[in-house]
Amino acid sequence: MKSAIRMCASALLTATLSLGAIGFACAADLLEQVKQKGEIVIGTEARYPPFEFVENGKIVGYNIDLFDAVMKGLPDVKVERLDLPFQGLLPGLQALKFDAIVTSVAVNKKRYETYRLSLPVADATLTFVKRKGDDTLQKAEDLSGRTIGSQAGSAQLKGAQDLSSELEAKGKAPIKSIQTYLDYNEAYADLAAGRIDAVVNALPNLLYLQSQRGDVFETVTTTFGPASYFSWAFRKDEDSKPLADFIDSRIRSLAEDGTVKKLQEKWFGSTIALPTDVLPEPQS
Repeated sequence: MKSAIRMCASALLTATLSLGAIGFACAADLLEQVKQKGEIVIGTEARYPPFEFVENGKIVGYNIDLFDAVMKGLPDVKVERLDLPFQGLLPGLQALKFDAIVTSVAVNKKRYETYRLSLPVADATLTFVKRKGDDTLQKAEDLSGRTIGSQAGSAQLKGAQDLSSELEAKGKAPIKSIQTYLDYNEAYADLAAGRIDAVVNALPNLLYLQSQRGDVFETVTTTFGPASYFSWAFRKDEDSKPLADFIDSRIRSLAEDGTVKKLQEKWFGSTIALPTDVLPEPQS
């Protein structure tokens, strides 16, 4: 009888300890889970130079270098990158397929309200690229009546649509047609072939494109629309907050010690000051 009682007591203690372990695991926030696993899983789009792209079979770029510098704050954690089309990244984040999105997420009002976005990692103000030698396109207003391209589902596409509406409100012809593409390489190919007149994108991307293919493309450096930024994205919940706070603190430190500026010079050929206290709230 005593033996049976001891067995029951032992089983109860084991069950209690097991439940306690489960409870502890459930209570761990995302940062603690990442530390315990020794791995962080991020979503990226490796088709957006100079931020992320594939070179010699390896994903490289500005965001790769910057995130590697951030992760020196967690030296025992390895990075697992999932390369997906941009259109699948934000839905994948909400579906818990990865811990964060570390790619160029252009900040807009809807994303600001839906996701926890990091401090700015780069400037995202818009301009456009044209075929070299096309002197008919000098500024954004010259896109009136033209056919242009941008990436489907992107903030840059929204910026192009807003520009078209602004042109019409000023009594000018709106943009004739905005063609959308899965990634920008397709849009640049159509531009080079003369199927569209320009491609709207963020200034750093287009400066890099010109540096690589200046014989074909010419970037208009006069920007349009409101000042905007690229950030990284996290789920907007209490579990994700410690991880997002940690990464923000690392971005801030890297801006202060000059690392961000060095990476801007490496990948963009120039530097631009970014807010390091808080991400400015977008107006649209």
